[in-house]
Amino acid sequence: MKSMKMLMSVAVTALALGLSVPAFARQDQASVLDQKVSKLFDSGKYIAALPLARQALAMREKAPDEAKLGNSLNNLAALEYNLGHYAVAEPLYKRALAIAEKLAGPDDEGVARLLNNLGELYRVQERFADAEPMLKRSVAIRDKANPDNPDMAPALSNLGAVYSNQKRYDLAEPLFKRSLSVLEKARGPDDPELSVVLSNLSDTYINQKRYDMAEPLLKRSLRLAEKLGPDNASVGLALNNLAAVYLYQERHDDAEPLLKRALAVTEKALGADNPELVEMLKNLAGLYKDQGRLNEAAPLLKRAAAIRAKAGIKI
Repeated sequence: MKSMKMLMSVAVTALALGLSVPAFARQDQASVLDQKVSKLFDSGKYIAALPLARQALAMREKAPDEAKLGNSLNNLAALEYNLGHYAVAEPLYKRALAIAEKLAGPDDEGVARLLNNLGELYRVQERFADAEPMLKRSVAIRDKANPDNPDMAPALSNLGAVYSNQKRYDLAEPLFKRSLSVLEKARGPDDPELSVVLSNLSDTYINQKRYDMAEPLLKRSLRLAEKLGPDNASVGLALNNLAAVYLYQERHDDAEPLLKRALAVTEKALGADNPELVEMLKNLAGLYKDQGRLNEAAPLLKRAAAIRAKAGIKI
């Protein structure tokens, strides 16, 4: 019934080329916009941030500072990605990556962040052959610099998700566990970023029918996600994933309200056509089909197919 869909953390300010502006220096308008974009992104307000990121990039295109241009490219790409505009995000990420490699070299931490971002974009498009080398390279750069750096956690988790999507659970599980360990060591057990990794690890257990191991991870994931606010997109993901484990156990009465709330939260946060809605729609439709409520299931499946087609994802 379920192929769990995971959101991954994507850093907005991803180049990290040592360009911090002293507090007393006057910032240009594009930098002010970038800061607003970052705050909105961190709050999950991607739709509100999008026009500001586009405006900042337009200003950067007219200026000679390539490093700041790369930063604005990544900011916009991260928003477009999270809003499901994959075809728009890809060339932006590629341009940002080329700039970072040119200015900072192939082993820079900013390069590692962009490799993670682009690799995750490929993963959600099921382009696993493209995603795997990007994510492996991102992890390798971080490992060489500092194997305990929590900034490598997204790439570890995303690479694990590539393997999980391919049913290579023996490779996925240790990557998820390492991602959790790195984050917990650096930021403690209650950091909201752990929510995504917990969901990903639980997915490997669900697909191996180890539901007793998945459920407590998903409850913890939901608790941590709710620290970001009740309408954050990560809350929708956590609700969906907890509902999925109930669906596998045919606990329909437990699953249905979670799925309805997941759809409402995700649509409010990301828009009505975001690909993150697809698996939630399919899960709720599957529940209705199991209960013989075919008239309620059909429009949900039709909507899910339309969203996938619009996003250019294989059906």
